[in-house]
Amino acid sequence: MNNGRVIAVEISTTEKLPRRIRLVVNGTSGHGSVPRIDNALVHLSGAVAKLGAWETPLRLNDTTRTYFERLAGISTPAAAARYNGITDPARTVAIQRYLAENEPMRYSMLRTSVVPTILKAGFRMNVIPSEAEATIDVRMAPGEDDKAFFEAMRKQIGDAAVKIEHLTDGERPANPPSRLDNDMFRALETVSKRLYPGSVTLPTMLTGATDMAFLRAKGMQSYGIGAASTEADRTNYGAHSDVERLLESSLYGLARFTWEAVMEVSAK
Repeated sequence: MNNGRVIAVEISTTEKLPRRIRLVVNGTSGHGSVPRIDNALVHLSGAVAKLGAWETPLRLNDTTRTYFERLAGISTPAAAARYNGITDPARTVAIQRYLAENEPMRYSMLRTSVVPTILKAGFRMNVIPSEAEATIDVRMAPGEDDKAFFEAMRKQIGDAAVKIEHLTDGERPANPPSRLDNDMFRALETVSKRLYPGSVTLPTMLTGATDMAFLRAKGMQSYGIGAASTEADRTNYGAHSDVERLLESSLYGLARFTWEAVMEVSAK
């Protein structure tokens, strides 16, 4: 949404897959006045810092390619040059750095993401803890090989003292993206153009996870829609932030879009 006008309607057709892990380091406990080379906190913090700075390989798929191609068509010349130049060897490093700093959601759409979210260690300021752990939220890009990726993560950490434990809670099954050439997607495009003349429909890969992953794994074509938002809202007031918010007016718009979509599909 730009200046109160919807210029693009995003329809999610695929999503990243949650693959959470825990880093665990065991060391010798003792008094904080006596430095130890096996300090669990030191080893853990080094591993977390390496993963936080790790830029995993670029991975595009049919959905994200179409997304950036169509997005370029409605963007300013400077932004369009960035979206069209993502795979240009001479420019990709600078473009991805720009996206990481200014458009983090789109940066995440380009790769498997690795984000530290929880740290646990110590109980007293003058005691070296015997154990330290960190939870890492990994979101796999579709098609990423789990085993190969976690081996690459182990090499990135490069510290035998750091154990990697796989957490299975919240996982979603691997699944193919929903199609862009069927009646359902065309119906959503029709409604988008009817309600928001001049808008472009963008097939989108969600960086978060939904129950659509389970449906797609069973062969059901599934599509996600949401309320309208501005770039500032997405970047500064997004999901799970301390100041997450939704414009009241956009909620009414979503209700109307949902109604129109149901009516359009039922008429097919």
